[in-house]
Amino acid sequence: MYRHFVFTACMTVCLGFTGLAVPADEATPPKAAPAARIDGTGPDWRSLGKDDFVNVNCDEDTWSFPDGEIHCTGSPVGVMRTTTEVINFELVVEWRHLKSAGNSGVFLWATEESLSSLKRNGLPAGIEVQILDHGYAEAYKKQTGKDPDWFTTNGDVFPTGNATMKPFPPVAPGGSRSFPSKDLSLGFGEWNHYYIRAINGEVRLWVNGEEVSGGTNCQPAKGFLCLESEGSPIEFRGLRIRQLP
Repeated sequence: MYRHFVFTACMTVCLGFTGLAVPADEATPPKAAPAARIDGTGPDWRSLGKDDFVNVNCDEDTWSFPDGEIHCTGSPVGVMRTTTEVINFELVVEWRHLKSAGNSGVFLWATEESLSSLKRNGLPAGIEVQILDHGYAEAYKKQTGKDPDWFTTNGDVFPTGNATMKPFPPVAPGGSRSFPSKDLSLGFGEWNHYYIRAINGEVRLWVNGEEVSGGTNCQPAKGFLCLESEGSPIEFRGLRIRQLP
């Protein structure tokens, strides 16, 4: 069962010298409702920590778990996966890059086949929710002299390997990547909040309290959750999951 939050506002503005009400379309619009962050507390939510993950193709010291957090050195490129597969779920994760241009991600429904054959510096097939620092786009522009048009640094969602997905608009020029509708990610050194809802092959991502991207018709729609190591140190905290029917 899902809770639906309905924000309502009522504004009546009158002209003191006439007593006539100002038409709604001429009145000052109400302020936007504040962003709402799902913190992963409540019935059936549980934390994910060291005992819930298995290293796949990283070094032994790539991942560590100090004080309930999850830290990653970024080397080598690879993933660790959950001990069990998931189908329908909600996931909350906070993350922060420790260096400019940091790159990482959360893989949803990563396939057992791709994980079992994964070599060093390889990544699985699945649906990736990207975690990318703004400095990555800055470095790309400096190197190429062009603004990036095939990725953003605010929460892209896209299929990897032989996985497929119908992305929500706005869609990247390549046609498979869902671009975020708003730019809400904070820069390296600052904590960001992701809420991910994955149900019946549909993925939706909220960044710092607002829904921005996702897709439907995902194949596969069952598999492992993975955290990604991709060349730069990153920290995760508050990783919590609620599995759904």
